[in-house]
Amino acid sequence: MEERLQKYMAACGVASRRKCEEIILQSRVKINGRVISELGVKIDEEKDVITLDDKLIKKEENKVYIALNKPKGYVSTVKDERGRKTILDLIDVKERIYPIGRLDYDTSGLILLTNDGSIYNKIIHPKEEKNKIYIALIKGIPDGNDIKKFENGINIDGYITASAKFKIMRKIRDSSEVEIVIHEGRNRQIRKMCDFINHPVIELKRIQIGNIRLEKLPLGKWRHLTKNEVDYIKDL
Repeated sequence: MEERLQKYMAACGVASRRKCEEIILQSRVKINGRVISELGVKIDEEKDVITLDDKLIKKEENKVYIALNKPKGYVSTVKDERGRKTILDLIDVKERIYPIGRLDYDTSGLILLTNDGSIYNKIIHPKEEKNKIYIALIKGIPDGNDIKKFENGINIDGYITASAKFKIMRKIRDSSEVEIVIHEGRNRQIRKMCDFINHPVIELKRIQIGNIRLEKLPLGKWRHLTKNEVDYIKDL
């Protein structure tokens, strides 16, 4: 049965389908020894030999779904051009996995990884919006007007953020611990939103994605998702 090359690559755990398209356009993929540099090519996995950077790729028999409590100081990529530590340095599995979405270098908390390309978009672009919950330590103590601005949408880089939730958990001298709920994931979004209301982020941690919770997973440690969690993702 034939399928598009980028879909096959994603199913092999190379990267997300969109990233696989970029890799193809970089002329790094070969089919039966022939360099492919355009999209739309179809392959038959029973007959064709597909290589990436001259290394054979094939579908993993064993699908892996992992939750990691990412520390600060790690990048959420498979490889970093600047030589920084990546989240894959923290995980010891034989399968070739990649992160679903990202957390900033200086943000900690829950991030999911897998080698199952078919579920990537279910987290990134679910049929229904899924909440992402963060705990932040911010400077100062926001008043009602600050909170209303945050929750109703803020103009960041020409984009109006979607409605959010913002709750003060406790006040600590001249700072506050707050719970923030968003269902978007733009680059450094929460930090920019907090900057806008003049309460910059000091520390930021993601504790939940949809129904999947960080709970008591130690910092820098990982675990396999439970069957219920995997089923939840597949049903998104």
